[in-house]
Amino acid sequence: MLYPLSYWGKAGGLYPQAPMSLLSDLSRRFGDAYEAVGLDRAVGEVVPSQRPDLAQYQNNGAMGAAKATGRAPREIAEAVLGAIEDRAPFDELSIAGPGFVNITLADNYLVAFVNVMEDDPRLGVPMPAEPQTVIVDYGGPNMSKALHVGHLRAAIIGESLKRLFRFLGHDVYGDIHMGDWGLPVGQLIIELERRNPDLPYFDVSFEGPYPDESPVTLDDLSEMYPAVVARCKDDPEEAERARQATFELQQERPGYRALWKHFHDTSVAGQRKDFDSLGVEFDLYWGESTVQGRLGAMIGRLLEDGVAEESHGALIVTVTEPDDAREVPPLLLTRSDGSALYSTTDLATVEARIEELGATEILYVVDNRQSLHFEQVFRAARKAGIAPKTVTLEHVAFGTVNGPDGKPFKTREGGVLQLEDLIALVTDAARSRLAEADIAQEYPPQERERIATQVGLAALKFGDLSNHRTSNYVFDLDRFTSFEGKTGPYLQYGSVRMQSILRNARERGLDPGSILVPVNGEERGLMLRLVRLPDVLARAAAMRAPNVLTEYAYELVGDFNRFYDANHILSETDSERQASWLSLVDLVLRTLVRLLSLLGIEVPQRM
Repeated sequence: MLYPLSYWGKAGGLYPQAPMSLLSDLSRRFGDAYEAVGLDRAVGEVVPSQRPDLAQYQNNGAMGAAKATGRAPREIAEAVLGAIEDRAPFDELSIAGPGFVNITLADNYLVAFVNVMEDDPRLGVPMPAEPQTVIVDYGGPNMSKALHVGHLRAAIIGESLKRLFRFLGHDVYGDIHMGDWGLPVGQLIIELERRNPDLPYFDVSFEGPYPDESPVTLDDLSEMYPAVVARCKDDPEEAERARQATFELQQERPGYRALWKHFHDTSVAGQRKDFDSLGVEFDLYWGESTVQGRLGAMIGRLLEDGVAEESHGALIVTVTEPDDAREVPPLLLTRSDGSALYSTTDLATVEARIEELGATEILYVVDNRQSLHFEQVFRAARKAGIAPKTVTLEHVAFGTVNGPDGKPFKTREGGVLQLEDLIALVTDAARSRLAEADIAQEYPPQERERIATQVGLAALKFGDLSNHRTSNYVFDLDRFTSFEGKTGPYLQYGSVRMQSILRNARERGLDPGSILVPVNGEERGLMLRLVRLPDVLARAAAMRAPNVLTEYAYELVGDFNRFYDANHILSETDSERQASWLSLVDLVLRTLVRLLSLLGIEVPQRM
């Protein structure tokens, strides 16, 4: 994806005066040429060549322009090349086949962009002309649950997208949106009453104050919840009791409200600890309970405006559209007893995010099984005028983590693997890999353990994020923890190698300098990879796809290794060339560390 010209501001000439994308500059130049011969400048887009053995970049606009004008594409391509007056950026421009334009850059044009990246703390990635306010809704556990492998993808993907949009210069809030108010809370209330009926929370005559200490731990809640869910499923009377408790909680019954706070605070404390161990951090801990004060007014307004209607005692919003190819059920606002649902709180949360936070984009990182729910909520938000068309509402769906049998990942006993156990599993595997490779074995125990944790988490996160988020993937611990191939540990090792080169240079009194034009294909290839960074980040953000970053990071390390094998940096006798190469190593390291940070991966200082 290319940034629009309005994103970059004005730029021109051979040497960029401010951070801008090389691809966007090339597209600007070709767009000008197409416009000069009377054609749409949009077809001037330049892309990396599909045949790098023939050229570095290509423009295929003549093919599209030919269809629009009836002219021969080769004739159009020749006219466009004739309209490019400034040839300084190009080493060669040629026409291939029926009208493809092959582009090879002049080295001094390329290295100008590389030096801009090296001098810029943001690596040549500009701030947007119009920053957006982006809410990334991810994590999303229910209040009573300790985190398990089923929470992994939402946390890892959401954290990466939050970091990406923030680095791109947008105002970003990561919100956990905990399920902390609906029927599951009512179920927990009746379960606790069944086990401890003498607690003051169940005595309607009790005037308080209620105890400060919670009567349950997160482990208690995690054990209670599946038990009560199973009983409600089999016993209609228990199910009705749970619904009634939910309704009374929503009507602010004091004892239930006090219990809710215990459940909530206990859950947040335990889950925050698990998320911290995964390197995931939220800006907001908004849950369904946060918007309770909005529900009455919102429902009343929807009724008054004719958006909501009664159906068998319940309130619904019809969300079908004329061109629907399938049935889309109405959004249920309240049950017949007046109690709200999570669809109600989701709608109110959209309203709160727009009104209180000024959200212009709201991304929901939730598994693909919830696609119908979000379609209903988004349509209702549009119909009710809660979310204008200028606000993006998007379900960023993802697939499942599977075991070798192709089914959702479980423990050997068939249970759901807890997140802390999963982290321990990958850390143990990383520790073994380090020992097998005789890496970091002479370091102090505390440092070895920290490296094992960093490598284990890198294996886990990269193993997930290197797959497109919509795909299911198989959890393969042996492959993920390998120091070879497309893995997190491989990239970490590459960054440590770069740090070692720079450290050795400093110890010899060698300083980096201006980056010079490349002397061979390996150096040129590395530079060509580096200058793609702004457009890679833009593409990853537009597609909501961290795997775009993982692929680029892997290719960058591969290009660096080829460059390093071809150029003996520390033994180079030309001091200017050596200083140039040291700056290039520094730039690759900073770029790789930034990419890994956007993926939530830490880089050890040494291995």
